[in-house]
Amino acid sequence: MPNTWTPAEAAASTGLSLDTLRYYEREGLIGPVSRTLGGHRAYTDDDIFWIGLIGCLRDAGLGIADLREFTALLREGGSGDRVAFLTEHRVELQRRAARLQKAIAVLDEKIDHYTGIEAETSHGGRSREPMDRMRITKR
Repeated sequence: MPNTWTPAEAAASTGLSLDTLRYYEREGLIGPVSRTLGGHRAYTDDDIFWIGLIGCLRDAGLGIADLREFTALLREGGSGDRVAFLTEHRVELQRRAARLQKAIAVLDEKIDHYTGIEAETSHGGRSREPMDRMRITKR
């Protein structure tokens, strides 16, 4: 018999709430989850793996509709559509990562700038932030 997890154990293992696990099951993103003789959910190691994958895809910015589409592609078989789907989302994730890196660079510059102001003002100097030094550009 395969290893099974209670709902509480599955929630603890995946970092999701019981409500989220039930929601993912209702939406067809996981499962169907097997049941014990008493009718309680019994998650398998495969369920836990799949829940982890769903969590990773959510972290990558995929919404519930995207996950439904991906799940449908898996059920249909054939890897071509799956590859295209994942590639499209990977490209968008790379774009977002580039924008985040740019934002981090701006924050780092501002931190350095304000750290310099604090050092100057703590020694009695006066400093104002020149707005033209900010390298903020539109996306």
